[in-house]
Amino acid sequence: MIALIAGRGALPAELLARLPDRPLICAMAGSEPDMVEAEITFRLEQFGSFLERLKAAQVTEVCMAGAVTRPQIDPTAIDAATLPLVPVLQGAIASGDDGALRAVITILEQSGFIVRAAHEIAPDLLMDEGIPTQVKPGEIDKSDATRASQIAVAMSAADVGQACVVRAGQAIAIETLFGTDWMLASLAARPDEQGGVLFKAPKSGQDRRADLPTIGPATVEGAAMAGLSGIVLEARGVIVLDWEKVIAGCNRRGMFLWLRQG
Repeated sequence: MIALIAGRGALPAELLARLPDRPLICAMAGSEPDMVEAEITFRLEQFGSFLERLKAAQVTEVCMAGAVTRPQIDPTAIDAATLPLVPVLQGAIASGDDGALRAVITILEQSGFIVRAAHEIAPDLLMDEGIPTQVKPGEIDKSDATRASQIAVAMSAADVGQACVVRAGQAIAIETLFGTDWMLASLAARPDEQGGVLFKAPKSGQDRRADLPTIGPATVEGAAMAGLSGIVLEARGVIVLDWEKVIAGCNRRGMFLWLRQG
C-alpha cells in the first residue's frame, strides 16, 4: 500500500487520478492540501508516531507531492516516538529545501519505507525535449536561456530556488521561499521592458523523488502578465500539470514553451 503525503496545489489530485488504487492520503498540519481530503493529519513533532501508524496500516511506499510550509517546532509537543529523530529533524528545519527533503527521505527509508517520486507514479507529467508551441524561441531567447541555466546552477549551490527570469542576459528575478507565482507577480507590477524568459529546472544533484519544479496554466498566465517571451524548462525535469492547457495558453498568449535538454 502507498501513502501520499499531500501538500497544496494541483499535483496531489493529479496523482490521485492516476493511481489504480486509492492511497492513504496524509498531510502535515499547517500544509493541508486544498484539492484532496487527507485521512491522516500529523504534526512534525509526532512524526515518529505517524510512521508507526503508517506501518500499522501496512503502508510500504510513500510519495510526497505538493507545496508545504516549513513548520515551527514546539519542543513541548515532541512525543517519545519522535525523540530519536529530533537531531535529524532539527537539521532539516535549519537547512535549505533540498537538504530538508533529503533528511525526511532518509528518515522514511531508515524506517523501512520505499520513497517513490510523483513522476514514477505518473510519467506523463514530464515532457520530452522539444518546442510544442506555435511560437519558437529566437536567438536572444536562446542566449537568455543559456544564461538562466548558469544562474540556476549558482542558485543550486546556495539551495535557494528552482526558477529565475532572465532578460537581455540579466537576471531580473530569482525564485525564493515565496515561489514562482509570487516572483512573476512582482515582475508584473514593475514598469520594465517586455521580453525575457522564465527558466525552471531541478537543482543540481537534487534528489528527484520530491520537490521537482512544477508549472501549470497559472504559470503561463503569470509569465504573460510579466511580459515574458516564453518559458524554458529542463526536459524530463519539470512537472507540467494540464500540459494541453499549458501549450494552448502559450499559443493564445503568443509565447513559446521550450523543453530544453539540461
